[in-house]
Amino acid sequence: MKKILAAQAVLFLLFLNGGGSPRTLLADEPSPLQLCATAQTGGDGVFLPQIFTSGQPLPAIRLCDAPAFGKNLLLTRDQVAGLLASNAPACGTNFTGADSIKISRRARTFGESDALGLLTETLQRDYIRDKGQLELELAQPWSPLVLPDEPLTLDVLEMPSLGITSSFIVRFSLRTEHETLGTWPANLHAHVWREVWVASSQLKPGDPVNVNALAQERRDILNVREPLADISASSDSLEAAESVPPGAPLLARMVKARTVLHRGQRADALVQDGALSITTKVEILDDGAPGEIVHARNPATSRDLTGKVIDDKTILISL
Repeated sequence: MKKILAAQAVLFLLFLNGGGSPRTLLADEPSPLQLCATAQTGGDGVFLPQIFTSGQPLPAIRLCDAPAFGKNLLLTRDQVAGLLASNAPACGTNFTGADSIKISRRARTFGESDALGLLTETLQRDYIRDKGQLELELAQPWSPLVLPDEPLTLDVLEMPSLGITSSFIVRFSLRTEHETLGTWPANLHAHVWREVWVASSQLKPGDPVNVNALAQERRDILNVREPLADISASSDSLEAAESVPPGAPLLARMVKARTVLHRGQRADALVQDGALSITTKVEILDDGAPGEIVHARNPATSRDLTGKVIDDKTILISL
C-alpha cells in the first residue's frame, strides 16, 4: 500500500510540474489544489482527497488523525500547509480555496432494522449457531441513533443465565474499528425456526419410523430442550421407541434402531478366530437391533452366549 501511495504522489508531483522535473510554483501561478471549507472523514484519519479538490485524482495520503465522532476539527491554512509539508511534501504548500476548513466525521442514522440486523447476526453466530434460524423482534420501540457511517461491530455484554428465550433482555455495545460508541439494552422476543420431522399420525412403540409415517414442518424450536431426531429420507432402519402423538416433533429419544432379531428366534451364531470361522444355530434370548448386544443359548449344549447383532439372521460371538 505504501508503494502505491508513493507512486500516486510521484504522479501527482509530475502533474503539478507539467510532467517535467520538480519545480516550485510561482506566487502568481494558479495552484491545482483548492482547500475545501468543510469536509467529512472516516475514523481512520484525514486524507488529502477529503480536504482538497483538484482537476486530477489526488493520492490517498494521510495527513492527520480524524476528530472524535461528534466533534469538529478546525484547521487554518497555515496548519494545513504544515500538514502538507510533513506528510505530502511533493504536493507543495501553495494552494487556493478557503481560509480554514472544518472537518467532521461522516454520520448516518442507525435505526431499528440496523439494530435487529446486528443483534440477529451476532446472537445467531455466538449462541444459536446451526440449531436453526434466529428471528428477533423488539418488545419496545427503538429510538434511532446517529452513529459513524462506518462498519459497526456489536459486542454482547450481558445475557440472561438461560441464554436466548422467547422473551429476554440483552445489553450490548457498538464500536467501529477505532472507538467504542456506547452501550444499550434491548428487550427482545425470539423465535428459532427449523424444518423438523413430525408424526403424521399416532406412532406406537415398534412402529416403523420413515418418511411414510412422518412429515416435515417449519417449527419454532426455541423451547425444545432435547435433541431432535435425525431422520434420513431414505432410512428404513428406525422404529418408535415410545408413543408419539400426531403432530409432535420427533425427538431423538422417541426413536431407536429397528429390531431385527426377536426373543425365541433361531439365528446363526458366527465365531471368528483369525481366518477360522464357525457357525452354529442358537436361540435368541433378547430383542436386538443391528449393533446391539444380545444374549443367546446354544440348544445343543445349553450354554448361554452373548453376541453383537449383525442382521436379522446372524450374531457375532465375541471370544
